[in-house]
Amino acid sequence: MTRILHLSDIHVSAGGPDMDGVDAVAALEGILRDARHVPGLDAVVVSGDIADDGSAEGCRSVLDRVGAFAAERGIPHIYSTGNHDARGPFREVLGSGHRDPDGSDRGRLLHPDSDLCAAVSFLGELRIVTVDSLVPGKPHGFLDEHQLACLTEELATPTRDGTILVLHHPPLHLASLPWVADVVLQNISTLGRVVRSSDVRVILAGHLHFQASGFLAGVPVWVTPGVVTRIDTTAPPHLVRGVLGAGASVVDLVDPASPAFHVISARDPRAGEQIYLYDAASGEDIAEEG
Repeated sequence: MTRILHLSDIHVSAGGPDMDGVDAVAALEGILRDARHVPGLDAVVVSGDIADDGSAEGCRSVLDRVGAFAAERGIPHIYSTGNHDARGPFREVLGSGHRDPDGSDRGRLLHPDSDLCAAVSFLGELRIVTVDSLVPGKPHGFLDEHQLACLTEELATPTRDGTILVLHHPPLHLASLPWVADVVLQNISTLGRVVRSSDVRVILAGHLHFQASGFLAGVPVWVTPGVVTRIDTTAPPHLVRGVLGAGASVVDLVDPASPAFHVISARDPRAGEQIYLYDAASGEDIAEEG
């Protein structure tokens, strides 16, 4: 069995708090503290939005803390870009985004002649591929033809234990939450054609700040909750309510047919406290829910 701690949406800035004033460093430290007794971890995967302001300082703060957690366990730690990240600072601090327990770079860049932050490394015979769905300045994700062609070429050679695909923007439709369509991966079906009949066993994503699951071309897709805040989906469908409460996931790959996922939450006396509420259609902040 392979067991992965899946984090996303850490949102540490150069100054620490995110744009909503949440102590992102404390949220990260809280979830790592409460994950310290999770047994049998083989890797940590962070699926984007590492630095809230895209800064090298934000990336370095996350790398220091996640890297220390991984080093204590002798496991690699792997990062992909999110919409808040910037490729230059990401590459400056995290390199390929695939790090050994001692912090050295273990990844092979899929696009060495561009600034794209996509790479591959192996955990035994299990391949982990990170792709770069970042569209600078936009909340949604997109994978261009060049990146998809390189991914197709990489997946053309199957591996013994299959592949984990990591990206920030979920390749999922969630009809019950209309606002989600504007922020997820915009060319879902195209990625579906790439992974169909490949050895991809699971796709790990973030971005939504709440857990969700589905399938893309028969491949399980898992969206982990956010670390810095989570979105409370009990709000009316047109409203987006952000609340405190760091979360993460444990992903178990028991056999090729059955990945399993469960959510862990940091113990926080302020969990559930509202941080923001806005109307997804108008983009207007709402002080109190009506």
